[in-house]
Amino acid sequence: MAALDLEIGSSSSSSSMPPKVIRFLSCLLQRVADSNDVMMTQFCGGGGSMSIFHGLSRPNISIHSYLERIFKYANCSPSCFVVAYVYLDRFAQKQPSIPISSLNVHRLLITSVLVSAKFMDDIYYNNAYYAKVGGISREEMNLLEVDFLFGIGFELNVTPTTFHTYCSHLQAQMAILQSPPFPLQLVDPTVEMDMAAAASAARSSLSVHHCCYNEDDSTHHQQLAV
Repeated sequence: MAALDLEIGSSSSSSSMPPKVIRFLSCLLQRVADSNDVMMTQFCGGGGSMSIFHGLSRPNISIHSYLERIFKYANCSPSCFVVAYVYLDRFAQKQPSIPISSLNVHRLLITSVLVSAKFMDDIYYNNAYYAKVGGISREEMNLLEVDFLFGIGFELNVTPTTFHTYCSHLQAQMAILQSPPFPLQLVDPTVEMDMAAAASAARSSLSVHHCCYNEDDSTHHQQLAV
């Protein structure tokens, strides 16, 4: 059901409208990047560890528009974007010194989708084509792919349980964002505290820390806090 709600069962080339997973994922990553930008400015003076994924300045194109561009031109299956989300989370877990930010999120996205398409789809474009889609050179695309694979420890397999767990997490994040606020005067103080705690917990995903889904026992260890 989670997969259907995210509209990932439809063909990528049969519809001109991006599936919901594009909007959900871009919204989540935007919040993560914005949160990490603030944290790095406050605690690291705007610095932090640099990597091959970092640009010198924030790209002009938004995360949402960038994901829509990838969806439009890469012709990969919508499921690839969920798997790319899994890979991004694994990268965040294994590379805690490289938090997702406005300086690296675009390169991490194009690379994670490239790797996901190669693993998931029977037919996919080569690195030179993905480089054009992502607005980088072929040489840089090759280097990003290798660095990303080492960054996730070449852990490419995604079980059905893990896949649906990440789908559910994306849906839960969007449900919270889209839910209307409750009138404060109608909320019992104890209920209000519970709501605040729930909202705080719901904001955890892909940040300086990370949300880790244990594929062996399906335990959710929240370590990425926005």
